[in-house]
Amino acid sequence: MNNWSREPTQQGTDPSPYAPELGSLPDGSQGDDHGDTVNKTGTTTIGITTDEGVVIATDMRASLGGRFVSNKNVQKVEQIHPTGALTLVGSVGGAQSFIRTLRAEVNLYESRRGEPMPIEALATLAGNFARGGPFRAINPILGGVDEEGSHVYSIDPAGGVMGDDYTVTGSGMQLAYGLLEQEYEEGLSIEEAQSVAARAIESAVERDTGSGNGVFLAAVTDEGVDIQGHNDFDAVI
Repeated sequence: MNNWSREPTQQGTDPSPYAPELGSLPDGSQGDDHGDTVNKTGTTTIGITTDEGVVIATDMRASLGGRFVSNKNVQKVEQIHPTGALTLVGSVGGAQSFIRTLRAEVNLYESRRGEPMPIEALATLAGNFARGGPFRAINPILGGVDEEGSHVYSIDPAGGVMGDDYTVTGSGMQLAYGLLEQEYEEGLSIEEAQSVAARAIESAVERDTGSGNGVFLAAVTDEGVDIQGHNDFDAVI
């Protein structure tokens, strides 16, 4: 006969050692204690599809805790695919890590299969990483060209992936969308789309404190990705 016994635990005291251990889902609060010292891109980023390719535009400003301009010449769009680019939105560290991870996966895919990753597959992968990875507070735009045509996707912090003819993310999105709704039309050339995107960024810069200091424009075609920075909007409008 087993004489060993254990008194039941009362509610609110230590749990039974035989009870299952339950973890907790991340709530996105990690790193909040350093909010005033973390570089962030409040930002405005835009993606526009055309028959010739994709145009991506971003402003150039980074801030500390949203209060102090820490850098006035941040390139917020990076090539991650032979014919694809991604914007940086949110925590600079998280966005940079996200880009490095996706770039490595694209290179691995191509080395294994001998062909570039389709942009739709890359968008799905990006959404999976955003949902399940350690990349906090990011909301990038992915733009690319493949055999299926031109693609623009917005990727939300929960991993949602939405494709559209044009899209905007970041703190200046409402201001930029107002101009895009009026100016976008089917049949734009790359040059015309760059002008529209630059005007939308300029519109956001006028009122959004998280955006400013110029514009980076990326032209993505089946020949590759060309990224140029401009401190003066008049040069590209």
